[in-house]
Parts: sequence; C-alpha cells; structure tokens
Amino acid sequence: MSTGYVIGLSSLTSFFTADSHRQNESVINLQAFYNSRRQQIFLAQSNIFMNKDQVKFATDLRINRYPDVTYGLGNRTTSSAADSIIYNYIRFYQTVLKKVTPNLYVGAGYCLDYHYNIVDDGTTKNPTSIFNRYGLTTSSRSSGFNLNVLFDTRSSPINSLKGTYANFFYRSNHISLGSDSKWSSIQLDLRKYVKLSDHSKNILAIWSYTWLSIAGKQPYLDLPSVGNDTYNNTGRGYETGRFRGENMLYLEGEYRFGITKNGLLGAVGFASLQSYPRGVTSKIRNFMPAGGFGLRIKVNKKTNTNLAIDYAIGVDGSRGLFVNLGEIF
Repeated sequence: MSTGYVIGLSSLTSFFTADSHRQNESVINLQAFYNSRRQQIFLAQSNIFMNKDQVKFATDLRINRYPDVTYGLGNRTTSSAADSIIYNYIRFYQTVLKKVTPNLYVGAGYCLDYHYNIVDDGTTKNPTSIFNRYGLTTSSRSSGFNLNVLFDTRSSPINSLKGTYANFFYRSNHISLGSDSKWSSIQLDLRKYVKLSDHSKNILAIWSYTWLSIAGKQPYLDLPSVGNDTYNNTGRGYETGRFRGENMLYLEGEYRFGITKNGLLGAVGFASLQSYPRGVTSKIRNFMPAGGFGLRIKVNKKTNTNLAIDYAIGVDGSRGLFVNLGEIF
C-alpha cells in the first residue's frame, strides 16, 4: 500500500473443513480500502481445502479504481520521472489443484486481468511517457489458462514456524479466450522457514520470488512490478509499482523474534534486493535494496495471527510505513 492515510476493513480467517482438524488450514482474506491517493480497493482471496485435503480451490478477485504513479521500466528509473495514471481494474483468478502426494498439489485454472478507462497524461518534463511509448491503450485485457504446481510443508499458512513453500505458476494468454494479445509468463515463489533454537520461537524466513516474461508482449500494467505479487507484499520500502520491467528477480530475508514471553509482542528485521533485467538471460547489472524493522502484535492467539507494522527504507528517497494483517510472507 502506498504511504498516506488509509481507511477500510481487513479480515483474515482460517478454518478447517474437516472435523478432525488434522488437515490443512483453509484461509479467506478480505480487504476493502480507500486511501489518501483516492485509491479504492476491494480484494477477496481464498485458499480452501476440500475432501480431506484432496482438492484445493484458490481464488483471487479484485475490483479497484486506481489513481497511480508509474516510473518506467528497469532499475534506473528515478522519482523525477513519476508519471500519474488512473485506471479501473478487475482481476479474477480461479485455480483447482489435486493432491498428488502428502505435500504436493498439481492443478490448472483461468486468469483474467482487465484494465479499463486508462488515462495517462505523461509527465511535466516529458509529455510522452514511457507507458505511452511502450504501447498505451485505453484498456487492456489478458485472458488465459494457468498451470500450477504447489509444494507446501509449512506449519501454518498465516505465520509459519517451520517448513518449505514452493509454488510454480505458468500462465498462457490467448486471443481465442478474449485476450488482447498472446503472451505467457512464469512465476516461481520459494519460501523457507528455519527455527533457530529449540528454546525459542525465533525464526529466520527467506523468500525468493521470480517473475519471468517468456513469450509475447504483456500489457504495460500486467508487467512484473514491485508490490504486484499475489499478495502485494514484495518490496517494503517502495510504493506499489515503483519498479517495473519485463522480468523480476526478488530476494528477501527476515528475522522474527519475540519481545514478551506470552507472545503478545514481537519484532522483525528485514532486508530485500530486487532487479528487473530486460531478458531472461540478460546480465544482471544491479539490484535495488530496501530494509527496515517492524513490530508484531498478536491479534489471534489460536491462529497465531499478528498485526504487522513495518517501517522500511529504499533508494531514491523511498520510505514508508507498511501495515499488514498476518506475516508478510
């Protein structure tokens, strides 16, 4: 979320679909916000397990009106090139996965990203923005199928104390399915949680997120960008969309530790690196760093859910306060 004031509602609910409570936890995330940049955001995400964990339904629905700022493509963009845009946005992703082994799921689904009423006036110094040169249109529609492979041994989807998470997500968009153009991409989400001592719940969490454009030309607003991952959590220290490119490489580490013995208060220290190479095989010339510290307040002891309040700093004057219900990853 961009810095400034925010008003709205957020709900994170976890539950079991079987009476034994020995299966995976299902999670529903609902958010509705209005902020100081006049962004109106509604989000409904769910991961629901059925039939004794044999089937998983993953849904992502968003309806936004989004006055925003874009800075162009690549690592070398600066805040002086900020370009104000505004658009409406509808997203609908639905994936159904089947259990193959105790921790492995394989599935497929449908993805729709629809941006409309797009207005881009350029910048004061450059009336023809990078967005315009890339291929500005008043709307863009990406519609296609996805293939998904998920491996998950985490102790909890909300606040894991151990385990591994690996998610491979392939997306292929086709004109025959209503897409404006044919293009495809891959997202690879890897997370590892390491308990550092048997005498505490202190955790080292590591997150790698790779987003690659492998064929065709994506619409500008569908390109990989910071903060536009599945849960909008990459890049604390930067506003959403501060960096954008044809490909995205992201790495983050976080140390989580307790402050009070009863678990009410905790804290984290974190740091991240990101880069946006032009090609999959292009040489990576530099990374954009960010880092900061945060407070954790236990809001639900049963589900181990924390309210996360983080302050992070990036480059080129980027900084801000970031609030999330549940851990960032």
